[in-house]
Amino acid sequence: MDLNTEKTVYSRSEEETEKIASEIAAALSPGDTVLLRGNLGAGKTVFSRGFARGLGCEDTLSSPTYTIVQEYQLPSGARLYHMDLYRIADAASALGFGVDEFIDDPKAYKLIEWPERIESLLPEKCLTVEITHKGDEERSLRITP
Repeated sequence: MDLNTEKTVYSRSEEETEKIASEIAAALSPGDTVLLRGNLGAGKTVFSRGFARGLGCEDTLSSPTYTIVQEYQLPSGARLYHMDLYRIADAASALGFGVDEFIDDPKAYKLIEWPERIESLLPEKCLTVEITHKGDEERSLRITP
């Protein structure tokens, strides 16, 4: 998937959302950061499962809402850090959890839900995926480099 230009793609099922996420993951490299935006229930965890599978992760991916960060070892030797910052108040709180160490890891893929909580800590170059409900099953995914 070409990730150099802004585009919007549509999904009509969880399986389609996972497939889109898998294609996005396959187009990235270790060190890349994906910001995942969307309301509660938009499909961020579904996207995250597909993203992890696209990197070859066979572990069961769960939302790290209470743990803040889930770490997955990938078959390539790289890591995936899946961060859910919903319960984080701001960048200062995130620093207390050591989020900067995960964000700054050049050998890991970073997938960050609720990135608006830590805007000042984010790398300059990130891929943003904004998921929006369009119906019971349909979602739009706006992808911005």
